Amino acid sequence: MAIERVRAFFREHGMEDRIQEFSVSSATVDLAAQALGCEGCRIAKSLSFLIEGGPALIVAAGDARVDNARFKARFQTKAKMLSPDDTEALIGHAVGGVCPFAVNAGVRVFLDESLRRFDTVFPACGSANSAIELTLPELEQLSSAEAWVDVCKGWQNESKA
Repeated sequence: MAIERVRAFFREHGMEDRIQEFSVSSATVDLAAQALGCEGCRIAKSLSFLIEGGPALIVAAGDARVDNARFKARFQTKAKMLSPDDTEALIGHAVGGVCPFAVNAGVRVFLDESLRRFDTVFPACGSANSAIELTLPELEQLSSAEAWVDVCKGWQNESKA
């Protein structure tokens, strides 16, 4: 199971005890926010794409939506999300638990600017009922993010939480 790979990853970093597992689903932004008791915008959702022929994740705030024009300007390709089967095969996590930790070799990770308004965010941990609270520097380091990008819309009017 992917959560076991993620658990082992966080164990190596002395952070396994920070993983939260729920008795309810956290597979969507709304469900994760309910399980955690936080605003949906603080959920760090991981969206899977093919970029330059390889798998990539864009980690964005829960209230952000990919802006096709910005995505194309940044990556020179149309924003087309991977199918659920392709996501699991190429990224290493099933939809609902996709996260930027313990991913398959070659997966590129980008963090969207929509996350910068928060001190901490909640990405999944490889299952549809898990999450971990991380600071932005922790997320950046642990995800091995390649870069910060500005490819989302719909969040700019939100205040810092």
